[in-house]
Amino acid sequence: MSKNRANLLAAAVLVCACISPITSSGEIKLPLLGDTTSGVVSLQQEHELGRAWLQMFRSRVATLNDAQLKDYLEQLVKRLASHSELNDRRLELITINNPTINAFAVPGGVIGVHTGLFMYAENEGQLASVLSHEIAHLSQRHFARQVANQKANSFTSMAGLLAGLVLAATVGGDAGLAAMTASQAAAVDNTLRFSRQNEQEADRHGLETLYRAGMDPASAAGMFDRMLAATRYTGHRPPEFLLTHPLTEKRVSDMRSRLGKYPKKHYPENVAYFLMRARALMAIDNNPQRSLKRFKSELEGHSQSPEGARYGLALAQSAAGLHDAARTTLQPLLDKDPQRLTYQLAAVTIDREAERFTPALARLNALAADYPDSYPLQSELAETLLRANRYGESEKVLEALARQRPTDPDIWYQLAETSGLAGDIPGVHTARAEYFILTGVYDKARQQLGYARKLVAQDFRRSAIIQQRLRDLDKMESNARKL
Repeated sequence: MSKNRANLLAAAVLVCACISPITSSGEIKLPLLGDTTSGVVSLQQEHELGRAWLQMFRSRVATLNDAQLKDYLEQLVKRLASHSELNDRRLELITINNPTINAFAVPGGVIGVHTGLFMYAENEGQLASVLSHEIAHLSQRHFARQVANQKANSFTSMAGLLAGLVLAATVGGDAGLAAMTASQAAAVDNTLRFSRQNEQEADRHGLETLYRAGMDPASAAGMFDRMLAATRYTGHRPPEFLLTHPLTEKRVSDMRSRLGKYPKKHYPENVAYFLMRARALMAIDNNPQRSLKRFKSELEGHSQSPEGARYGLALAQSAAGLHDAARTTLQPLLDKDPQRLTYQLAAVTIDREAERFTPALARLNALAADYPDSYPLQSELAETLLRANRYGESEKVLEALARQRPTDPDIWYQLAETSGLAGDIPGVHTARAEYFILTGVYDKARQQLGYARKLVAQDFRRSAIIQQRLRDLDKMESNARKL
């Protein structure tokens, strides 16, 4: 079966979803939330729906495992959320390596970002305008209000919307649009009008969030212009973001009129955005030679951030095996801003790719004193130790990271692989179990915990931990059935 057809089947399963988690056969079932008579959905129900959806999404869509990019986006979302009206701030952010302009918010605090946003957002403010808009959808509880408005039809349309997001992240926006259109074909006209009201409301609250967070509200209008330009460039097919967030003339006019209430002032650019943009573009290129051409052109021509172009070029040179050139390219950045962790970690990457593990580890150990809780630093340390064949030490770093970020499946996956190389077979099974829990495959998680329990039968402490995790798993399944 082709990958595209498998994804279409996965979407079909989702649209027909009912109660229970993902099974070993790959069948996906979302919880049916809300009283179809009253249309009421609680915050906790939204949270549970979001986590059920997140398990499904992770089981079907490959997310980008880039600690620095993830950390940057998480911190930006946290900053924006702290200045928003969002009451439930239990947020989960997922990053998808896809060149389309898209972001989405799922009830319960799940926010998705496509790397393609970095291709079109000219600065951090424009990126933040999209994220603040999604946070506004969550803070204003538009999903719960849609349930109240549509009553019994709401779950079907919501499942179709989620299926469309999965398809848009895998086989493209046209398939996603088809799934959404099919699931919402029976919706009455007032639903569309309600959706437009939601968009204008999200725009309004998003602008206020940007302003409170110390960012330029006018960036939102700039991002609108970029999206409309992308529409013209792609032959009138709107970017994926606009398929689910229709951009009408009234909406644009309303936003521009609201900008007048905010005082005009200079907002300095954040170089961190341009550095993370370089990482996102490298992920999209997935080809060092293509990235070399891209960043050489930016550095030699017009670039909004020479620092970002130089940083990207250094990473591309290293990925292409040009380690001496990469070191030379990076050095001016280190000289100018030696305290910037991103540059220091780039130097680590270059040394590691050149198999110069001793200086790479020395730099990481020196940085650890100043950044003891840095997720990107610890991730680089684990990878460098792994590449240096110091598997046991790498495993310990990842175990600490897993305690710090227990809901990050990427870390559990890496830990399982590293534990195997370190000869810790019970560790392999327990890490795999956590990975399967986070992707909703409970029966496989139980199987892995069973394997681990047999191997540590004589170790009272580890056996007790596994027994407790099995009880936790039973409770998770029981809760899922009650949704």
